[in-house]
Amino acid sequence: MPRPTRRALGALVAAPGLLSLAACGGSGTGGGSGDPSVLRVVDYYNTPADDVVIQETLETVASEVGMTISREKIPGDQLIQKVLQMSSSKTLPDLLMLDNPDLQEIASSGALVPLEDFGIDTSGFQPEILDAGTYEGKVYGLAPTVNTIALFYNTAMLAEAGLEPPTTWDELTSAAKALTHDDVYGIAFSAIATYEGTWQFLPFMWSNGGDETDIATPEVAGAAQLWADLVEDGSASQGVVNWGQGDVIDQFKAGKAAMAVNGPWNIVGLQNDAPDLEWEVAIIPVPAEGEDSVAPLGGEVWTIPQTGDGEKQQQAAEVLQKFVSPENQLRMGTARNTIPADAEAAQTFAADHPELATFVEQVSTARSRTGKLGTQWPATAKAIYTAYQQVLVDGVDPETAFSDAAASLG
Repeated sequence: MPRPTRRALGALVAAPGLLSLAACGGSGTGGGSGDPSVLRVVDYYNTPADDVVIQETLETVASEVGMTISREKIPGDQLIQKVLQMSSSKTLPDLLMLDNPDLQEIASSGALVPLEDFGIDTSGFQPEILDAGTYEGKVYGLAPTVNTIALFYNTAMLAEAGLEPPTTWDELTSAAKALTHDDVYGIAFSAIATYEGTWQFLPFMWSNGGDETDIATPEVAGAAQLWADLVEDGSASQGVVNWGQGDVIDQFKAGKAAMAVNGPWNIVGLQNDAPDLEWEVAIIPVPAEGEDSVAPLGGEVWTIPQTGDGEKQQQAAEVLQKFVSPENQLRMGTARNTIPADAEAAQTFAADHPELATFVEQVSTARSRTGKLGTQWPATAKAIYTAYQQVLVDGVDPETAFSDAAASLG
């Protein structure tokens, strides 16, 4: 969820039995559309902004190589299980979209083919974006566009309080406290017990020097302490432990939060639902001035499954190469409020869309969640949200909570 639940935080831990079945079916024949001129595509896009431009782009690039598209849309919370079932029954599609944290699980099952096998050119893609589609040193998926999170702020409220957008944690805490009054909280964020909450915690953890390979450190605990302090002094609602990112943006829309951590996918809704609201976006504050704000990289990667049909796979590769061209990245990014993966295209995008320039800047230092831990990421993500929930709900000391969480990982 890169977007709420459905996107950058949609990583699911596949059952071992399903994974073994997937591995057995991965090298067999079958799958695809069955029609040599039709490429079968599976994704989870169902919102108008996503659905229309994805369909149009796929149809256009497929026609350029003499193919047509047959597209199947599967709900995001069902996609991984469906993919594993298709792998075991040898009915994988010709092109498969995955939320980037899920790629590790599917690639490890043997259901995908490395893109280098088809000579796909990945030059121009930012390294961290390639990492999001990489498993054991090989690129299996490409993201034409990506997303991340930043700090939305109510410009009128900050101006009335005589405040500039905060850039450091000290400025954030003081600004949030000053902006809190009556039924308005200074800041809203998602600290829910899901991968979505972990996604929102990562910019604070990473920017403070915390690392997912060892969560029992003062740096990780310090990020949780920041959240705890904001809730304890009333600058953030106690409801953050139950809020998803949709709830957070709703608080911001309603004028009940002066600042909110959120993503570009909610901009259209924000503009439509609160047309009179004055707002801008800033980089997520860092512990000390001059440090990098490091946020998680969200978005979907497109892959070529192991169908056993070499000719069809090569055709799918041609379509994929055209699909992720810089021109198409700009087109899809504009339609979806997402950031092109190509470095030069991203800069062009920022110039053309100043309202999204902050997200382009935030993406430039963003990190893949699975880059270091691979298939171990989901377990660590769960340990992280379990720990900060203990801090915020039960009042457990952050160092104790994260030490216990680290111990649970073995």
